[in-house]
Amino acid sequence: MTAEERKQKIAELLNREGSVKAAALSRLFGISEVTVRKDLADMEHKGLLSRIHGGAISSYKPYYSMNLNQRMTANQSEKNIIAQKIAGMIENNDTVMLNAGTTTLLVFRMLPRNLNLSIVTNSIAIALEGANNPNYNILLLGGLINSKYQFTFGDDANKQLRNYHADKLILSVDGIHLENGFTTYYDKEAEIDRIMLQQASLSIIAADFSKFNRTAFTKISDVSTADYIVTDKDIPDDMKKELSVYGVEIY
Repeated sequence: MTAEERKQKIAELLNREGSVKAAALSRLFGISEVTVRKDLADMEHKGLLSRIHGGAISSYKPYYSMNLNQRMTANQSEKNIIAQKIAGMIENNDTVMLNAGTTTLLVFRMLPRNLNLSIVTNSIAIALEGANNPNYNILLLGGLINSKYQFTFGDDANKQLRNYHADKLILSVDGIHLENGFTTYYDKEAEIDRIMLQQASLSIIAADFSKFNRTAFTKISDVSTADYIVTDKDIPDDMKKELSVYGVEIY
């Protein structure tokens, strides 16, 4: 088991039980308590837990513990504002990539149905909702299926994705931090997100205000990989200035 797999298991235990003990984790994973404490320290740095004597407690309910329907209700009005703006950036005959996220699903729902679009996605929800529109040419990446969040992932999906190029990418992320970059709570989708960033001419990051200065579980990329970040509120001037240095434009 890799360090990242251990940390995800720890996060799952915290979400279910509320606390973990270093000694118990040491026995569970067959590693030393020193290694366990290093894992916990890294997770605390990312805001995923709070360490206490002998272990750790959950500092908040991780977003990735919610299913798709629960995520849809979180910051919904803010996500709608973001989705409206991004939908207006898509033009007729564009090839568009979308990863699996509630904000990207809302963007998809707001796209004008009369546009002729080629859409590449790993979101099962987007593929199903768009299947009946004859103006949309939708390609759902094959691979392993995550039923809780309704997306495909894995080596087959990654290999297939590298065969395609998009005019525009719409990427939903869980964290934006100047030092730690764009991050996601779910490590198995991170590689797909990275490839999408490589395969698109223009990258649009969709993130509500709560995602700024937050680091989620797994890094996707540095912030310099984005062309635009679309959010619901004005971000702090110092962060906006730093992002502009990287060539990122804020809407």
